[in-house]
Amino acid sequence: MPEVVNSKTIFSLLEVSRSIQKTISDRYKSLYWIKAEMNKLNHYSHSGHCYPELVEKKDGKIVAEMRSILWKMDYQRINKQFIELLNEPLREGITMLFQAGISYDPMYGFSLKIVDIDPTFVLGELEKEKQESIKTLQKEGLFYANKTRPFPRVPKRLAIISVETSKGLSDFFKIINNNPWHYRFEYSLFPALLQGDKSIPSIIRQLANIAEKTAMFDAVAIIRGGGGEVGLSSYNNYQLAKAIAIFPIPVLTGIGHSTNETVSEMVAYKNAITPSELADFLIQRFHEFAIPIDEALRRIVDATKVRFEREERQLNQFSQTISWFSRAILANQNHHLNTMQNHLTLFSKQLLKDQSLNLENVQRLIKLADPKALLSRGFSITRANGEAIIDGSNLKSGDEIETTFFNGVVRSHILK
Repeated sequence: MPEVVNSKTIFSLLEVSRSIQKTISDRYKSLYWIKAEMNKLNHYSHSGHCYPELVEKKDGKIVAEMRSILWKMDYQRINKQFIELLNEPLREGITMLFQAGISYDPMYGFSLKIVDIDPTFVLGELEKEKQESIKTLQKEGLFYANKTRPFPRVPKRLAIISVETSKGLSDFFKIINNNPWHYRFEYSLFPALLQGDKSIPSIIRQLANIAEKTAMFDAVAIIRGGGGEVGLSSYNNYQLAKAIAIFPIPVLTGIGHSTNETVSEMVAYKNAITPSELADFLIQRFHEFAIPIDEALRRIVDATKVRFEREERQLNQFSQTISWFSRAILANQNHHLNTMQNHLTLFSKQLLKDQSLNLENVQRLIKLADPKALLSRGFSITRANGEAIIDGSNLKSGDEIETTFFNGVVRSHILK
């Protein structure tokens, strides 16, 4: 009971707390369906209980906040329903519809005791966000922006946004690094969170980092392992989808096994259902470049072989023709040479014979012209002053002359 001090009615804190507890207990006797966003799950593994922090946001600001309790048995049952329906456990960052009782405890204050959560409502909220993002991007004319980016013939240099420990990334690397055609890829890893609300700023931040060095890369690949609808909800976020849509080079996505395509996958240049399928897509691009080259090389080799064979046959024909012509020419020239040799022999003999006769005739003429021959026939030569006298009028009395006979010489003085 309250006590009265100096005309003042004073209640203890416990009394006030119990009064509030009774009032709330009397007023809120039923269970209520409430919509709120789970800001934090606060699951304690040692006890199995959860103490979720619930919030309501308006224009991005928290306008209401309240703590709640989810006992171990209820958590296990609800979590099992989420896994069966959504292929994802109950987690933070989702807007949910839950059934709870309203209570107040003097020690722990006001709280909501959650007894059930509707997993189908979560799907509905995700679909609502998805459709709003699609509508906004289409209105802004950005929905197909990334799909119009020029894609390289050979996407060799990749900027990869993923988690180093992701199984999906491991599968991706296994395929591209061990491809039997030995295609070589160059890639740089940009680590980021890939699930939950924190994945949105994490991926956008890495996209901004890559945007500063786009000249180094041919494409961006966002790679994540499998997951259900809830796990992929962040990829329906408008800001993340817009960052992908307006990115200056093609963005490729391989973020899970879900058949319900997210907005980020829709606006990306290429979406593969799994990281393995994305790796196959990249290898196929190499095929599209390499196979025509291999085919062209094969045609060149075949054409070269045919050309060499044709040229070899033609060369053999030329060689054979040249051989035949050479033999004929050599035989003809040999015959001509033999003929000329015979003619030359005959001509030489005749020429020598003729020249010999000429020499004999010349010899006879020389012998006939020899002064001794003339002297032997009774002729003589008279000289005056060493010169033969052919004109007597040039002599005068008293001149000395010399007369040469065949045998002997006499000197005389002219008397008359």
